[in-house]
Amino acid sequence: MTFSPKADADAEEIEQRVETVLADNDVVLFMKGNRLMPQCGYSQRAVELISQHVEEFETVDVLPALPEYREALESHSGWETIPQTFVDGEFVGGSDVLGELDERGELAAELGAE
Repeated sequence: MTFSPKADADAEEIEQRVETVLADNDVVLFMKGNRLMPQCGYSQRAVELISQHVEEFETVDVLPALPEYREALESHSGWETIPQTFVDGEFVGGSDVLGELDERGELAAELGAE
């Protein structure tokens, strides 16, 4: 399942969407594009890494409202780069952090797959 925002959403609507998707899902990836068609290499790498360990996770395409998503996510993570991964509402990192966790054999546990 992929969460698709309306292109004409304002900052308040995007903030509410971020809150809702974080509350309703164990693992969430805010990315450029969607799970089947990532629109940047970092997003594609994040999808690949998460998919190795969990089947069900939510993706949110930030492209239709990129500035609003950057602002909303920065208040949750302190980062403004995309992609961003959250587990149980807590920020984990982008594709680089996921890759480091995977190399150390810690990604499955971080994603709650163990």
